[in-house]
Amino acid sequence: MKGDDSHMGTATDLARFGTHTTVLLETRKRDGSWVVTPVSLMVEGDRAYFRTYDAAGKYKRLGNFPEVRLSPSTLRGKPKGQSIEAKAWLLHGVEAEHARTLLATNYPILHGRMVPWMHGQKGWTTEHYELTVVTS
Repeated sequence: MKGDDSHMGTATDLARFGTHTTVLLETRKRDGSWVVTPVSLMVEGDRAYFRTYDAAGKYKRLGNFPEVRLSPSTLRGKPKGQSIEAKAWLLHGVEAEHARTLLATNYPILHGRMVPWMHGQKGWTTEHYELTVVTS
């Protein structure tokens, strides 16, 4: 995605992502370039949640740069709208469990069964993130 396609957002902007099953999450590398990854997103109020695993590139990039960009997309990752800027927070304990429950409820086969099984088979730790919109 081009830098001029993103803008500061509002909770209302985040709410529009609740109608999409897949969004493009852009994370920044150390050299400043952006990496685009399709993820499943669950929106609840002014926050959104996604998950990844501890060996994923986005997990490592988020450890260095929590600022992200989100844009609606197709299941195959084709952008369908303007991106917004957000900040990702790694969740722990009860908050991570809340995110896990939301994702499993909204995506019962993918996040209720398939993702936990695959992460377990590979020996990965599932990590949950909360996104909040960066407002101007």
